[in-house]
Amino acid sequence: MATNNVFFWHESLRVTPTEPASPSSGDPVVFGQIPGVALTNPDADGNVTVALDGVWELPVTGAVAGGDIVYYKDGQLSADNTGVRFGYALAAVASEATSTIPVRVGY
Repeated sequence: MATNNVFFWHESLRVTPTEPASPSSGDPVVFGQIPGVALTNPDADGNVTVALDGVWELPVTGAVAGGDIVYYKDGQLSADNTGVRFGYALAAVASEATSTIPVRVGY
């Protein structure tokens, strides 16, 4: 079970994520345009339980200010305004670094 949760409401969904194809528990995922965090590893059918809300410690790449909208594209979270809208950065990331910060999933 994912252990990088900071605050979790209660909404989840059991789906086969669009990206990444085989996430690990705790990874950011998308199902179409729906963002979430994998709560479980994939089962034999590729299904994963995905949290659709909450605050999670996730790696974010590039210059991000607290409160910026974060997007998911090609397996990464960033504020570059491309990909699937994922949530909000709750801390800053300097320059082009990758840092693990709290991210509020959803919008």
